[in-house]
Amino acid sequence: MPVQRSAKIPEAILHLQQQLDQWRGVQKGRTKLPESFWQAAVDLAKQYGVFRTAQPLRLDYTRLKQRLSGAGQRQESSGPAFVELVRPHPAEMEECVIEFESAQGGKMRVRWRSNTLPDWTNLLRAWRDGDR
Repeated sequence: MPVQRSAKIPEAILHLQQQLDQWRGVQKGRTKLPESFWQAAVDLAKQYGVFRTAQPLRLDYTRLKQRLSGAGQRQESSGPAFVELVRPHPAEMEECVIEFESAQGGKMRVRWRSNTLPDWTNLLRAWRDGDR
């Protein structure tokens, strides 16, 4: 009595299989498979296993297995791909003195006692227009 396999192909593998079939349909001759397809296959193999991924995608089992084992080694040695920098709360600013001097010799001194920045554009524009 023959053994029947009722293993359903996961939806993600079917989706990649359709993309590969479309890509293969427009290629002439033997063209190297793009890296994006290999990476997608490696990601699926991590989740579903090498054979279960390689067989419906018609990929070389050995090459997929090598890429899968090589992917883990590369990730360990490359370090983090993303680092989030968290800005601490700003320290209280007691006072800041800002001095401006125009080419005509006009001077302005601002004592600033706030953690928020002033509207520099309008402040300088008002000072420049008043210096004329």
